[in-house]
Amino acid sequence: MVRVSTKTGTADREGGAGRAQGVPRKGKLWPLMAAVIVTVAVVDQATKQLMLSWLEPGIPQPVLGDWFRFYLLFNPGAAFSMGGEGSTWLFTTIQLAFVVGVAVAAPRVRDKGMAIGLALLAGGALGNLTDRLVREPGFWFGHVVDFISVGNFAVFNIADSAITVGVVIFVIAMFLEERRNDKVAPGNGGGSSEGGDV
Repeated sequence: MVRVSTKTGTADREGGAGRAQGVPRKGKLWPLMAAVIVTVAVVDQATKQLMLSWLEPGIPQPVLGDWFRFYLLFNPGAAFSMGGEGSTWLFTTIQLAFVVGVAVAAPRVRDKGMAIGLALLAGGALGNLTDRLVREPGFWFGHVVDFISVGNFAVFNIADSAITVGVVIFVIAMFLEERRNDKVAPGNGGGSSEGGDV
């Protein structure tokens, strides 16, 4: 009777698993991204509703003197009160396209840092997009509620903060990913990855 060893096949499978160790499988990070997006959007809208019920527009409420205060404004433009009335529809379109794009790309994201960064960006965009769709003066042209004022900096909100932090995290994650790729590339020791994944 001839016995056929399966050790080689087992070793190959184990080697493949070893090479993939530490890299999330495709689609594994989307629940994390969804949780971050929803959390940011909900917190953003909750704080806006709180400030709308508490503050009068244009009247500052000092918290730490002039350094930190609440100051309710309605912003027709971009984040941090940038932009003007005529560009509201454009910012609405861009934010909607970005949120949809992240939702489509989420199952392909395999780097946790990039996943968190993108989710913070999308959550912030969704928070401000909600204002543009449901607030005055009307659907698609609504003004974003801003209420955080720090020193002489522009007035902003939780969504704007999430967008800023998301950009920083995403850029750092991209930089670290490039460094990892540069270390692996000369010997091709890290195996190949599926095209289009991040």
